[in-house]
Amino acid sequence: MWSHISQVATVGGAFNTIDPHTIQERLRQAPGEQARQEVAPVPDKPGPAPTRWTLRTIRASIATVGDYSLSGVWRMLQRCKCGVRTPLVRRFSPDAEYASKEAHLLDCLRSVATQPDRQTLVFIDEMGYYRWPTAVADWDVCSSDLPAPKVERAGNNTQWRMVGGLNALTGQVTYLDNYIVGRQQLITFYGRLVQTYPDVERLYVVQDNWSIHTHPDVTQALSAWPQIEPVWLPTYAPWLNPIEKLWRWLRQSLLHRHRSVEDWKGLREQVRAFMEQFASGSAALLRYVGLLGDGKLANALYER
Repeated sequence: MWSHISQVATVGGAFNTIDPHTIQERLRQAPGEQARQEVAPVPDKPGPAPTRWTLRTIRASIATVGDYSLSGVWRMLQRCKCGVRTPLVRRFSPDAEYASKEAHLLDCLRSVATQPDRQTLVFIDEMGYYRWPTAVADWDVCSSDLPAPKVERAGNNTQWRMVGGLNALTGQVTYLDNYIVGRQQLITFYGRLVQTYPDVERLYVVQDNWSIHTHPDVTQALSAWPQIEPVWLPTYAPWLNPIEKLWRWLRQSLLHRHRSVEDWKGLREQVRAFMEQFASGSAALLRYVGLLGDGKLANALYER
């Protein structure tokens, strides 16, 4: 016990000799040889270096903390304003025409903002969900006397699919759901968009590069609706399609850890009720998906 207290006191005093900037810079780099040797399961045959830091590999890689306990390393990191953080994934699209496609999308947004009575822009996308709920963190009673909450799963894990359209100016949502969404359902959905906006001269439909969107049957059907003008998103650029965040809202609200595994029809009705909330538009939805505020898409709509 006394040796532990002595070590803590020594470590506490040694904190003053550590340069936080040096620690921070080291953690910004990948673990190296010392970390590789520290975690090698076979000491004489170490494998590749780990890709993430742990208290053990930090202690092994930074000489000034080499004699610290793991709790001492943790306290040192706290004093150096270092902690476990989730990184942001850098946005990247391999599309060689990314800049021109993004610029065209922004031009279309500016156009509908200046002529809202004659033009409309709708972001469309497809999504699927399952009968089985996903297991995510939730508030519950924390007690060693109670078992951990369970996510119930029963029957076949059936999938249901949906195609939806989000009006960039009003937040109005149009959708169609089915056990499958293929070219026939997509054609029906385009027709539903035309019925929803019968008076517009130009209906921009912003969509990704799913092969069904360019299927000959779909292309031929679109020729019957000359007011529809497809606007193609860059490849693998979901951040330019705000309806992706509507799907996130849906999953967060209804699909994660739902209690309707025994009522598959009832779950689908709940999803439809969620979508119907936005049948007449929603400012709250526009804010949630980034079409109101200071984002790039919102700025294109509300440029002064």
